[in-house]
Amino acid sequence: LPTYFLHSSKMSEVEKAFRKFAVYGDTSASGNNMTGKNFSKMCKECGVVDGKAVTSTHIDIVSSEVKRVTKVAHTITFAKYQQAMKELCTKRSKGKSPEEALQAVYSLAEGKEPGSVGTT
Repeated sequence: LPTYFLHSSKMSEVEKAFRKFAVYGDTSASGNNMTGKNFSKMCKECGVVDGKAVTSTHIDIVSSEVKRVTKVAHTITFAKYQQAMKELCTKRSKGKSPEEALQAVYSLAEGKEPGSVGTT
């Protein structure tokens, strides 16, 4: 198994955050899939978007790319979320190894849940 996969306890914290954002605004959501809108919200609220290396435009592009992998899916599964984070972490963490960059991006999401951050 490649070393860039996180330890299960750390990943479960990231997955919990993913599920919280996946159901945000949709009480009927299972938490297994996330809309592009909620993916964007998660990236902004967790600080993945830094306004320099990673912008809202990057998030939208990566979101579209991972959703396009399966033609029928218009949502992001946790596996696709992980794929998206791999793409974004390389932009955000120049000079770090892929593993360090991924760990850094995942640590931003640990223990987070949707809020009204940035809303007026």
